[in-house]
Amino acid sequence: MATITRFEEIEAWQTARELTKALYSTTEEGKFSRDFGLKDQLRRAAVSVMSNIAEGFESQTQALFIRYLGIAKASAGEVRSQLYVARDVGYLNEQQFSTLFQIAEKASRQISRFISYLESHPQSQRLREESEDYEV
Repeated sequence: MATITRFEEIEAWQTARELTKALYSTTEEGKFSRDFGLKDQLRRAAVSVMSNIAEGFESQTQALFIRYLGIAKASAGEVRSQLYVARDVGYLNEQQFSTLFQIAEKASRQISRFISYLESHPQSQRLREESEDYEV
């Protein structure tokens, strides 16, 4: 695996960004736009996937990064569950549901594979170089 120097390079983060953008667009349509509770919860869960990947990457240890990735994966599951609600109440047609569900599922799989990779390489306890010492 190539060295990742910025969270924006992580494929799972890119997929989570795609999911978030698609959800924001979809939840602005029709009855969905007026269901503030479900709309906001879905949006928060999608943003949580992106944010936890980024926050974990910026943390100081690999163990903490893995923990944040686990939270991101859980949020992707939350998105999938809420998509069922949106479909069941008629806010999403089958095509919309399928498209969004597939993106959320892809993000979850990518996160899972990334966690497995990091766990199989425990010798790397830090994600990037130590910071420079500065004289005051």
